[in-house]
Amino acid sequence: MSAEETSKGLVVLVGGGPGDPSLITVGGVEWLTRADVVVYDNLVSPDLLGHCRDDAELIYVGKRSGQHSASQDEINRILVDKCSQGRLVVRLKGGDPFVFGRGGEEVEALQEAGLAFRVVPGVTAGIAAGAYAGIPVTDRRKASVVAFVTGHEDPYKGTSSLNWESLAWLDTVVFYMGVGNLRSIADQMMMVGRYGETPAAVIERATTPRQRTVIGTLETISDMADSSGIRPPAIIIVGDVAGMGERLDWFEQLPLFGRTVLVTRSRKQASRLSARLAEMGAEVIEAPTIDILPPESFEPMDQAIRRLEKFAWAAFTSPNGAEGFFRRLDLLGLDVRALGGVKVAAVGEATAEALRERGVRADLVPPAFTTEALGQALIGALESRKARVLLARSDLADPALTEALRQAGAKVEEVVAYRTARPAGLGEEALAALRRRGVDWITFTSSSTVENFLALAEDDQIDLSAVKPASIGPVTSRALRRHGLEPAAEAQPYTIDALADAIILAERNGE
Repeated sequence: MSAEETSKGLVVLVGGGPGDPSLITVGGVEWLTRADVVVYDNLVSPDLLGHCRDDAELIYVGKRSGQHSASQDEINRILVDKCSQGRLVVRLKGGDPFVFGRGGEEVEALQEAGLAFRVVPGVTAGIAAGAYAGIPVTDRRKASVVAFVTGHEDPYKGTSSLNWESLAWLDTVVFYMGVGNLRSIADQMMMVGRYGETPAAVIERATTPRQRTVIGTLETISDMADSSGIRPPAIIIVGDVAGMGERLDWFEQLPLFGRTVLVTRSRKQASRLSARLAEMGAEVIEAPTIDILPPESFEPMDQAIRRLEKFAWAAFTSPNGAEGFFRRLDLLGLDVRALGGVKVAAVGEATAEALRERGVRADLVPPAFTTEALGQALIGALESRKARVLLARSDLADPALTEALRQAGAKVEEVVAYRTARPAGLGEEALAALRRRGVDWITFTSSSTVENFLALAEDDQIDLSAVKPASIGPVTSRALRRHGLEPAAEAQPYTIDALADAIILAERNGE
């Protein structure tokens, strides 16, 4: 951004894609991370707002729950006002800003006000819907021409801005916003000569886990859509390529498509599991059940860090412990060289990865990713039974590891690298899904997630009888059983990827 743009402000129109948050461009994400103000629509995935700064001003201008949307004049005024204050404004729009997105009107308003703007294109719904339904809008064997048309206009009205005679004979015609007029659109195309046997498809909520696709012909598609209860937002595709979706459908065949999974982890750690489940087609709702907080006092850890050369081993039982320790190391003006001859142990692959990100390769990772296995492996690796071992852990860590090492003769110093706390609640989205019995699976990655989630669910009187618990390992499974819940899936090995795989296997087996 130029110095002139910085002083006068800048508006960037960003296409957020059609629904799947991963379809935004790299450039779009970059502008979101820098924005002072984000003005966004209803069809934008809420996940995209997670890229924004914590202090960014978020302004919703879409239509939701029967509320009237802001008028275009009001939106233009917001963009002009915020930009005139010298702020970086991202206008986040569903799909592409210049494809039925009124982006041209917005940049004209900015230009008339003498304000700077840029445009970042997005994946438009007409292309994405076909791709996620297995329908290529062009194919050298079937279609060399494609037209994108607004279906909002009623073909039965007295005059039309559309040349239906020309449209009817184009290879592929993609209609936006046309579900309410689907029957009249199909009738009009047949009236001007398009064959009734022409394949036609309707894709509702394209690219999202709630996507539904109906494929028929011009003669049958409106009845089929009605009987299936298809509702906006939806895309209509007419042409021979529409029939290819019956063979090439891939998205709705993903192993977890149509399943809703509630992910219970700390806010920071939920994203990796969520991404893996979403890749498999699940609708993922994050319900963090652990807040990660700093220790009440850093003094014990600081003292241990200043005496690192005294320890034979430093052991970490979670990524949070590793991150808390190395963050403190940095703040004390030290780096990984302070570990010197200290050997490092990690409870599992996730913790080992957190260490690698800090430039440290673990000397010991037990074959089974549990604190019990870590203790056994450490005891076997101790060169001296009186070796000093540093444990950087949670304030609520199970004391069994410390006790096992001390019984083996090791001198253990345990320091709190972070504290865990129960959030105030599960969050509106999670509660709403649980109350309408719309959750198929709940993932648990530690005993703490079990205890905290069940306490929060009890507070809100949530019935969990129809929900399947998925556990990351035997320790977590034991915590579930203490509350009378039998895991329907358990990870093997005890990793995030294996947890997702266990859910997929259970679904395939009909469990």
